[in-house]
Amino acid sequence: MRISELSRRSGVPNATIKYYLREGLLPPGRATAQTQAEYDDSHLRRLRLIRALTGVRGLSVAAAKQVLDTIAEEDQTDTHHVLGLVFGVWPSGSSKPETADGQVPVECPETDALVDAMGWTVSTYNPARQVIDRTLETLRSLGMEQDWRSLLPYAELAARTARLDLDQLETLKDPLEKAERAVLLTFVLEPALMALRRLAQEDESIVRYGESPSLAALQPGRRRADEHE
Repeated sequence: MRISELSRRSGVPNATIKYYLREGLLPPGRATAQTQAEYDDSHLRRLRLIRALTGVRGLSVAAAKQVLDTIAEEDQTDTHHVLGLVFGVWPSGSSKPETADGQVPVECPETDALVDAMGWTVSTYNPARQVIDRTLETLRSLGMEQDWRSLLPYAELAARTARLDLDQLETLKDPLEKAERAVLLTFVLEPALMALRRLAQEDESIVRYGESPSLAALQPGRRRADEHE
């Protein structure tokens, strides 16, 4: 396909595609004339992943190029390392934790205890570890007596969610497509998962505490199960 068709199918403007070509994020197409080239589906998949990494994941162009280059160098069947790259589990500049020269992971004792209790195997460089420790510390500073044990039921739900996520990657063979899907499932779907929690909280509140007249007015089509008993 010509660059105009690549732009149409990917939704990326011509000028942006040319910029990606100059910066090395997108490999050159097959030259058909002095100023013309042909592109194929691999370019389309790579463009989609670039958009996912920069637009959704929020990486800089330089960081996205580093991820793309490392994916290209990795064993194409090594899904775990591909996911580690797009999720930011491995340190910057490293494809695997054991190659993280001079980088020392931040100590996260609460997360360590939670991970041990769940029997999980996770990288000590995973940024989510710091999020958990900081969140628990904040909750305690606000007067809530919370520690890692209070997160165990949520961790069980998270494990089930992770299985659902990775089930959706099983049928994909191309590492670029797999990486793109992983980014979308995590960073785009995440707000919807939070929204589902809000909906479930409202429903559970109604079940436990009864439906107020104001809520009933907002939801005229809702009929409680006990009305049919």
